[in-house]
Amino acid sequence: MPLQVHDMEIADGSTLQNLDRVVIAQQFNIPNGSGGTAGNPVTVSVSFAFQSLPANYAVIVQPNQACLSYVTAKGFTSFNVVLTPSPATATLQAGSFDAIVIG
Repeated sequence: MPLQVHDMEIADGSTLQNLDRVVIAQQFNIPNGSGGTAGNPVTVSVSFAFQSLPANYAVIVQPNQACLSYVTAKGFTSFNVVLTPSPATATLQAGSFDAIVIG
């Protein structure tokens, strides 16, 4: 059952989708495979099977290793996280990352 928050302050200038709620979804320790060779990115699909994500949302990604991360293919139940090794001469190792959705 979702936790209902009754008091919340929204900063001036924020873009709101709903006046009565903010959606927060989180997953921790999402596994990612290795890049195989230097510079190869890894794409991982992250899904939320039991609830729909809002029409517009932001994703915060926290990898457990030095790499660049970005989000693609955002949909109503899933999105992709792309991890790219940094520096580009490095090889991405198998590991995990955390993802938090705010919308």
